[in-house]
Amino acid sequence: MLTTAPSALKERITDDMKSAMKAKQAERLSAIRMLLAAIKQKEIDERITLDEASVVAVVDKLIKQRRDSIAAFEQAGRADLVAKETAEVTVLQAYVPARLSADELAFEVRGLLAELGASSLGDMGKVMGAAKQRLAGKADMAEVSALVRASLAG
Repeated sequence: MLTTAPSALKERITDDMKSAMKAKQAERLSAIRMLLAAIKQKEIDERITLDEASVVAVVDKLIKQRRDSIAAFEQAGRADLVAKETAEVTVLQAYVPARLSADELAFEVRGLLAELGASSLGDMGKVMGAAKQRLAGKADMAEVSALVRASLAG
C-alpha cells in the first residue's frame, strides 16, 4: 500500500463536515459527506492515500458531474433539482484553488505549446497530458482543451 503525506485539504474538508454537523446545515453536510465518500472510494479503489492534487482532482470531477446534471435538469424543467445541484457546486467550489484568469490561462497554454513544440492537432494528446499535470485544479480542463485546440488549429 502506497502512502503519502495526509492532505491538508482533506483534513479541512473533514473539519468542515464537523462544523456543518454542529451548525445543523443539512445541505452543506450532505455535499461534504458526498465529497468525502468520493475521496475515500478513490483511496480504496487505488489503495493509496490521496495527496493534495488528487483531492482537488476528485473535487473537480464532482463539480463537472454536478454541472452536467444541472444542464440535464434545466432541459427537463426540474428547477428543484437544479437548485440542489447548484448548492452542491457552491459547497464544492470552496475546496478548489483559485482559477487562472483567461489571460493567465492563455499564457500557460502558449508556454506549453512552445515547450512541447506542438504545431498541429495531432499533438493535442501530448499537450493535454502535460496541461493536466501542470494546470490540474488551476483551470477547467474543458477550457484548456478548447484553447489548445484553437491554438493548434489556427
